[in-house]
Amino acid sequence: MQESQQFKDHQREAKIFRSRVLVMAVFMLLLVSVLVYRYYDLQIVNYEEYATQSDRNRVHVQPVPPTRGLIFDRNGELLADNKASFTLSVVSADATELNNTIELLKGLIEISASDLGKFYKAQKQRRHKLDPVPLRYRLTEEEIARLAVNQHLLDGVEVNAELVRNYPHKDMFAHVIGYTGRISEKEVDAFTPEQLQRYSGTHAIGKIGIEASYEDVLLGEVGSQNVETNARGRVMRILDRIDSKQGSDLRLHLDARMQETAVAAMRGRRGAVVAIDVKTGGVLAAVSYPGFDPNLFVTGIGYRDYKSLNEDIDTPLFNRFLQAQYPPGSTIKPVIGLAGLHTGFTDVNRAISDRGVFTLPGSSRLYRDWVLARTGGGHGRVDLKAAISQSCDTYFWDLGNRMGIDHISSFGPHFGLGNLTGIDIPSERKGLWPSREWKRAARREAWYPGDTVNISIGQGMVLATPMQLAVMTATIANRGVRYRPQFIQKIGDQVHEPIVDEIFETKPEYWDAIIGGMEEVMHGARGTARRVSERSEYRMAGKSGTAQVVAIAQNAKYNSALLKERHRDHALFVAFAPVEAPQIAVAVMLENAEGGSSQAAPVARAMMDAQILGYYLKADEFVPPVGFHHAAIIKRLNNYIAERKAVQVAKEAELPAKAAVQAGSSSSTAPVKVPETAHE
Repeated sequence: MQESQQFKDHQREAKIFRSRVLVMAVFMLLLVSVLVYRYYDLQIVNYEEYATQSDRNRVHVQPVPPTRGLIFDRNGELLADNKASFTLSVVSADATELNNTIELLKGLIEISASDLGKFYKAQKQRRHKLDPVPLRYRLTEEEIARLAVNQHLLDGVEVNAELVRNYPHKDMFAHVIGYTGRISEKEVDAFTPEQLQRYSGTHAIGKIGIEASYEDVLLGEVGSQNVETNARGRVMRILDRIDSKQGSDLRLHLDARMQETAVAAMRGRRGAVVAIDVKTGGVLAAVSYPGFDPNLFVTGIGYRDYKSLNEDIDTPLFNRFLQAQYPPGSTIKPVIGLAGLHTGFTDVNRAISDRGVFTLPGSSRLYRDWVLARTGGGHGRVDLKAAISQSCDTYFWDLGNRMGIDHISSFGPHFGLGNLTGIDIPSERKGLWPSREWKRAARREAWYPGDTVNISIGQGMVLATPMQLAVMTATIANRGVRYRPQFIQKIGDQVHEPIVDEIFETKPEYWDAIIGGMEEVMHGARGTARRVSERSEYRMAGKSGTAQVVAIAQNAKYNSALLKERHRDHALFVAFAPVEAPQIAVAVMLENAEGGSSQAAPVARAMMDAQILGYYLKADEFVPPVGFHHAAIIKRLNNYIAERKAVQVAKEAELPAKAAVQAGSSSSTAPVKVPETAHE
């Protein structure tokens, strides 16, 4: 059988080859066309867009935070400044890489759990994934050196010098100046788009006090800079920059010397002192004691520090001069007396015979005057001036009962009682100046005559802050002109003008009677605070007061020895001076110190001496004796003032200071007669 043979079909193979080459050529042409089109699209059609996107990966816009404005007292002493600090920041977009970096950092420097918690919170708030987030503030030189040596291992880690807030006086101005702190997530959520832009690059915001209320002017305006970065976000170079605008500086009415005088005179006792410039409403001093160090809050306070402050029984975080509401006690008697004169329910010459007790018509309850426990009787024959100077409760119980609550409740607001004073820092409380309508709405009870009797001497439901009492006193000193209290004197070069909230007008002889009674408190033969005015170089007017903390039974006597220290009465005193041309009004409240004239009045005297005579106290120099006897306190205060005055005279005469001090001491050691302690 013949085998079949196959031969190659060269024509067919050539045809197939040509077809395949053609297909490949067409395919290659299409690919080249796509590449050409894509190249044309990238380089010509969308060049600007893609060039911009490329630059965004390489060039970033960074905010330039502004320098916060400074805060000065009236004499130019710095109260809040910006202190250079080296801050460790981390830039990382990858979680694993971030954790590795932090572990490396822990081996080089101290990083607390609190630091990490704040870091992770801040990382969530950043606007761009390559924005640096602060991890540690205030690095030491040794820590900076360790980081520099290991820089090659720490990609995305930066150490930058920046300015952080600093409060050189620490706790002395804490409740006035306030503090700045890290911006919280809640605050960021509440920001408007404009605020987000202003705070970009800024990690702190004013939290309380002047730092909070004047945040807008202190902050300044943010700047910007274009920087070239590598893939890890590290800045390689700055391409261009628009500088930020520094915040405005603030000058306050506060006087640091007056503030320190108040702290020294308080002798570490809980309470508050407010001093106001009578003619402008400028606050010269405002102390709430105890205070706290605001520097702890600037870069974020640690858990232990905050827990210690928050759980302290003396409540150092509480602003007593603005938020604490106390029964004002007898300090409001001048206002009640003026109300009686103005409404016609008493006159300058009207007098009563005080036996030390008062009863309401048809009632058997006895209201006992404080002097009854001392003498077994009353004040005797007293008119309005004597009732103020001797703090006769019976006179004001009678007057208040005859006036009625409607006249009283409408009169107090003329002196700032029961209303916000309008002071230019936040969180003020308005106290309580009760009325018939208020009690019905708040307690759903009718108003009783006994309520009026209590309010007539500043007890019962009436409450006032030390700031309100200072405003009330300044208004009396101004004979009805009520200035709004202000801390700010100047913003930059712009002067804050005094603001008059109200002018209350009544007869001049009424003012004479009220102010005359307050003057006799200090200088009268039977004035409750007459010992405080010893060797005074000017005339002063004041009013003492005590505020009950716990109720005393009807037939019981007040005995401080049987009460816990924190259950004893509060001591209050208000005063202004000089009487003929008032410059300063002061309100003092000392918690559980009992005697207004024995404990609070010497503090007021020290404040007035400082403002009028320049006899400032130093907290580390003035150490009054331990104990609560007012005569000894006043004697030590007078001796101290005499010594400082002698030194001042010696300097002016270029005499040896030591000899001058000895001369001053010898001239001030005259025996001081110790009076019977009066509860008022």
